[in-house]
Amino acid sequence: MTNQRKVVAAYFLSLDGVAEKANEFLTGWDDETDAAGQQLITTQDTVLLGRRTYDEWAGYWPTSDVEPFASFVNAAPKYVATSTPLDDAWANSHAITGDLADFVRDLKSRPGGDIGIHGSISVTRSLLTAGLVDELHLVIAPTVVGTGQQLLASLGPLKLETIHGTKTPAGHILADYRVLH
Repeated sequence: MTNQRKVVAAYFLSLDGVAEKANEFLTGWDDETDAAGQQLITTQDTVLLGRRTYDEWAGYWPTSDVEPFASFVNAAPKYVATSTPLDDAWANSHAITGDLADFVRDLKSRPGGDIGIHGSISVTRSLLTAGLVDELHLVIAPTVVGTGQQLLASLGPLKLETIHGTKTPAGHILADYRVLH
């Protein structure tokens, strides 16, 4: 039996599940949160992005010195769910042609490391619905935002198994889940 690559979605969330504009609610930082992020990207060699995230990130990460994520995301192949051509020339970026779920099924069957989704809520929701996300790695901030796009809203039932959970000195909950299919 061949081991398939995992699709791992990683997000900063508020306690009420808001995933967008994390920079506005994520306060404080600590070495444990940083180490968890560093450990996560050591298992990944490919990134899936939605078009809005791609457009935002293509203007930031190529010249960023925020390490180790800048080196990781700039070097990794990036596959973008979009219906329009990619304008920016961000290294190793490719538009996904055809159906997203079919593309990811094929990508999972190829050799390689884990496939990361970082910051693309619609891509994660689509792939959760299609049963293609294998793990969720969440940093949950001790903040209730009240409004904003929630990562898991309107998805229907999901069965999860806790892989790991801990509280950091900054008060974040690091929660890693396996999605049971």
